[in-house]
Amino acid sequence: MTVEIIENLKRAILAYDSEGAASLARKAVQEKIDPIKALDAMTVAIRQVGDGFGKGEFFLPDLVGAADAMSAATPIIEEEIKRLGTSRESLGTVVIGTVYGDIHTIGKTMVATLLTADGFQVYDVGINVTAEKFIQGVKKYKPDILAMSALLTMTAPEQRKVIETLKKEGLRDKVKVMVGGGAITQEFADSIGADGYDPTAPGAVKLARMLIGR
Repeated sequence: MTVEIIENLKRAILAYDSEGAASLARKAVQEKIDPIKALDAMTVAIRQVGDGFGKGEFFLPDLVGAADAMSAATPIIEEEIKRLGTSRESLGTVVIGTVYGDIHTIGKTMVATLLTADGFQVYDVGINVTAEKFIQGVKKYKPDILAMSALLTMTAPEQRKVIETLKKEGLRDKVKVMVGGGAITQEFADSIGADGYDPTAPGAVKLARMLIGR
């Protein structure tokens, strides 16, 4: 039964079945399946899609669908991990959000999902996030990385504002800053003093690993 549930959970992610993934996650909890094993199985599935996307075998809707399914199941499994007092080895901590004035969530959510799957502890502070709220997140969670998304050209300067605010608060040297989103280019990232930029969600995971030396 355990193997069957875990395999079906992987298939749900690969089939982009959010409802099925959530249902199977709840079943895994009911059957007292090791939540770490369940999360590892989901990670294998989302990495398969992420790697396929990087090779051109999958497309953006595939990545979005798999990320949605993963996002539906992950909180259920993570809640069980907390309840049992167990833990999964973490590569590092990331605070992620979409900048103020921008309410786009798909890219940010995909990056957060893939980072979680890769072993990062991710705190998603949401969309339309002010510089002050990003700073609050950095102070509260003490992340290794602050990740910011901006899809709109008019909101991209908010990333600069956050970095400048980090400097004013004496926090800039305590956190790596990575940026992304449709409005961002490598040139822009360099101009605002970000530590890294990548245009894709799978690429952002590799960048995060590089920034923390893993």
